[in-house]
Amino acid sequence: MNDNHSDDQIGRARVQNSPELEAYYKELESFGAGALWTVANDIEPWEPRSSSVPMLWKYDDLRELVLKSSELVTPEQAGRRVVYLVNDKRKDVSAAVGWLYTGIQVTRPGESTSAHKHKASALRFIMEGKGGYTVVDGNKITFEVNDFVITPNSTWHEHGVIEGGKTCIWQDGLDIPLVNALEANDYAVHEGKQALINKVNYSPSTFGCAGLIPADSNWDKPYSPLFKYSWKAVYPALIEIQKVKEVDKFDGILMQYSNPLTGGHVMQTMGASMQLLPPEFKGKAHKHTGSFVYQCAKGKGYSIINGKRFDWAERDIFCVPSWAWHEHHNKSKIEDACLFLFNDLPVIEKLGLYQSRDYEENNGHQQT
Repeated sequence: MNDNHSDDQIGRARVQNSPELEAYYKELESFGAGALWTVANDIEPWEPRSSSVPMLWKYDDLRELVLKSSELVTPEQAGRRVVYLVNDKRKDVSAAVGWLYTGIQVTRPGESTSAHKHKASALRFIMEGKGGYTVVDGNKITFEVNDFVITPNSTWHEHGVIEGGKTCIWQDGLDIPLVNALEANDYAVHEGKQALINKVNYSPSTFGCAGLIPADSNWDKPYSPLFKYSWKAVYPALIEIQKVKEVDKFDGILMQYSNPLTGGHVMQTMGASMQLLPPEFKGKAHKHTGSFVYQCAKGKGYSIINGKRFDWAERDIFCVPSWAWHEHHNKSKIEDACLFLFNDLPVIEKLGLYQSRDYEENNGHQQT
């Protein structure tokens, strides 16, 4: 589909250069100024434009290197022992796509990190291991594979794996590039371990139980009080929803992790969802504003992003830049596929910047 527009029309900058104008521009520059028409068409594109490129990070390629990091440095030496994933076009801000960061963290049995906090919001999606836990503002939470955990901005948090557990690996997602771009980030380290203020798993047991919430709840934070979203509850819910909800032609069954008190996004700057693609699902292409990072939680398939095919299997991570054409396909004829994803939609939506477009050529599918 051709999305090109011509700048050679009234309303766009069309000034022809001349020696007199060149001298004028240099004079402006000497005073820290410039003529808008020299940059207007670039800073005001006809359509949203991303500086990121679609990328796929294969877990089989990275897993041994992630584990190797646990032989080379300790959690305390590194602060956080993470192999981060960087977009070829966003290396200057350490972003995986747009203004989002992601990495893969490893923690061995008996290891733990110091408690710390920062203005950047963070989330975790558990990839493998047993006996892992996190402590968020004094709330200790245990987690299992495919659980989704949040550590909202400015909350004290620390992670570890119990003695006798199995090495845990999880994906980290943060809005560090965004908060840094806004020049608002900070970092603090807690003196010693956090004191627990509730029983273990108080948060998921209290706010994640069958749609019930405490009648006396006085939660006044701008983020979800439910710090863990359990896979053993999420996946059966997807199966039940599929029985009564029509499968979306673009995204299959797409369900958003939400704040149980408001129904809104889990945090102020980052949202997350779980997407189920039924057997042989062939999603049609569309594009929208907002940057997305995906991880395959179950099954295998492929996505076509801006005309390029990316084949993914369990634990592979890939990104879809803002305003990139994309479609998702399930390879299997008998099994569903599930994609975990996180994004910057809370920011995009609050600022009134969301827009989308459906692909109309080739019966809604891109050619590769």
